[in-house]
Amino acid sequence: MARAFDALPDIAAARALLRMANACAPAGAPAHPGGDDLWIYGGGALGKLVRAHLAAVGQPVAGVIDRNAVPCARDPAWAGLPVLSPDAVPEAVKAKALFAVAVVTAPYVPLARELQRQGFARCLPAYDVTETFRDRHPLRNGWFAPPLRAPGLEAADAMLAGLADDASRAHYLRFAAWRLAREEWDFSDAPVEAGTRFLLPEITPLLSATERVLDGGAHHGTVLAQIIAGAGGRIGAAWAVEPDPASRAVLERTIAAWPAKTTRRVRVLDAVLGDRARPALFHAGLGFASQIATTGTRRARLTPIDSLKLNPSFVKLHLEGAELAALEGARKTLLRHRPIVAATIYHNADGLAATPLWLMETLPDYRVLIRTHGWCGTGTVVYAIPKERLRP
Repeated sequence: MARAFDALPDIAAARALLRMANACAPAGAPAHPGGDDLWIYGGGALGKLVRAHLAAVGQPVAGVIDRNAVPCARDPAWAGLPVLSPDAVPEAVKAKALFAVAVVTAPYVPLARELQRQGFARCLPAYDVTETFRDRHPLRNGWFAPPLRAPGLEAADAMLAGLADDASRAHYLRFAAWRLAREEWDFSDAPVEAGTRFLLPEITPLLSATERVLDGGAHHGTVLAQIIAGAGGRIGAAWAVEPDPASRAVLERTIAAWPAKTTRRVRVLDAVLGDRARPALFHAGLGFASQIATTGTRRARLTPIDSLKLNPSFVKLHLEGAELAALEGARKTLLRHRPIVAATIYHNADGLAATPLWLMETLPDYRVLIRTHGWCGTGTVVYAIPKERLRP
């Protein structure tokens, strides 16, 4: 289901709309392919991640469908699978197979409707399919939110009141409506901001050549490079935290190839960030999805950011659901150095209230924003900007 709104919601309207979405929760369940063929629709980055995920859990994939089938078929990531354009899929396959739609850069509902018009009978968001394998793989982008009870609604109400603008309330509702109701809500005055994740137009002008960046979940260094570019190509210091060995190896090679004046200011840290020093299991080898999880085999010891004794002016956290714990472990650092904070909130239900509310209640005189950078409940980030850094 899709809904479009012409006006941005104020606090009262946002609270009412949240209750409307909450009344529909939970809105579904993970979708297991069963004995039917499973095809991936979308040969881009998400489609590749989904294929790797399904291979890791032993789920066969019959093929991939992409509008640009010819170049897609040349990509080694799809070796061994048929790659078809939508109009080349046999009618019998359209009628019987399950199609996991691996697209979050555009609205899902119109795409699914068009596919169904073309005869694709069973289409579901890819993350609804991957969610069924959580006992074997910790990817958490497809979770279904249970209904918020009275305390949760009270917390969400307080959070909605604390957001800095109505656009943030609209972006939050887009995220919450998908998680609670599996409904796609759109606000014409607060569109999905696909190309600005972690570097909002409100933030980039505030960056300087002396920025000190803590990048939690640095992966291959792409976001860190963007932050440095946003700061004018220079940096005061950077700490790139990446506990996954394969990702860290790529990260180190990437940083080594940067100009020497930048490379010498960047330190790579092998640490699993958490609320306090304690043992935990870490599931490595999953690329973007490597994370703290009971399915992991690596025994790690969590590192609170406060113990690192750093002085960041910008903190970015993308930790597959461990963002709130990492913030709790960074309380002293955040209060002492008052950095800009950008943290993903779409990996679990902490994002529905707990994480943004923690920032509001912990950090005085901050402006807190929420923006969605993808569809299907993904790519949602909370931003906290110290008011002394805001331009008049």
